[in-house]
Amino acid sequence: LRKKIIRDQLEGNVMKKIVVLIGSARKGGNTELLANAFVKGAQEHHEVTMIFAANVKVNGCIGCNACYSDEKHRCVQKDDMEQIYAQLKDADAIVIATPVYFYNVSSQLKCIIDRLHNPIRDKFKVKKLFLLAVAADTDTIVFDSIKVMYRSVLHYFHLKDGGMITVPGVKNRGDIIENKALEKAYQLGKNIE
Repeated sequence: LRKKIIRDQLEGNVMKKIVVLIGSARKGGNTELLANAFVKGAQEHHEVTMIFAANVKVNGCIGCNACYSDEKHRCVQKDDMEQIYAQLKDADAIVIATPVYFYNVSSQLKCIIDRLHNPIRDKFKVKKLFLLAVAADTDTIVFDSIKVMYRSVLHYFHLKDGGMITVPGVKNRGDIIENKALEKAYQLGKNIE
């Protein structure tokens, strides 16, 4: 890895820090397989951290706004979100990887996203956002509300759209294995600038 980092630096490639937020609770499911393909490509040139929403304890935002009056923007809730803030703070890019159960990101991932209501997010150096989403439904309309949310976040925070991959019709664990979206995700990760 060190040789690869040195080679990349000599070739003018700058290593980026990428955080992948995985919203699926299903281990080895289609969301994770799609995220893994992206990560495999991204790790060729960059440092990648994966956060599994199902493996952390993050409560939903309670809208108290205490984080706005606290000098260090600490949340009154004492859970794993403090560690997630620390990981996101230095990320150059964030990837949202989620299953679509009911026209939105998973509930586990939504808790993390809602807790970004905290003004600590203004100290993040993130410049680019990616979206990876899978759904059992074959009607692509199931992704519409997530795309609106994603584009709104890009606009509001002046982030660059790194890319979006949505995969309908993958209901059972492993249905995505023969899908061309895996190669597309790999290439998306590999070609991050």
